[in-house]
Amino acid sequence: MSGNDREAAVRRLLERAQRPLPPEIHPEAVRRGTRMLRRRALARRTLWLLLSAAAVAFTVWALTARPWVEPPSHTTPPLTGW
Repeated sequence: MSGNDREAAVRRLLERAQRPLPPEIHPEAVRRGTRMLRRRALARRTLWLLLSAAAVAFTVWALTARPWVEPPSHTTPPLTGW
């Protein structure tokens, strides 16, 4: 099928009369779409909450553990009796 044939076939499909939809499809689609949007919003809020909790936990850990400070050397004995 060449490009012109495909285009003609698509035009024929689009120009055909549309079949009527059953009346119960629209409310069902709205109900499912609303539920899907609520689930996405809940998932987004949950992910933001987890990200915030992880950031707070990391900050608290960093402030208490102070990983940027070099640990004291334990190989040299302390100087006493000077």
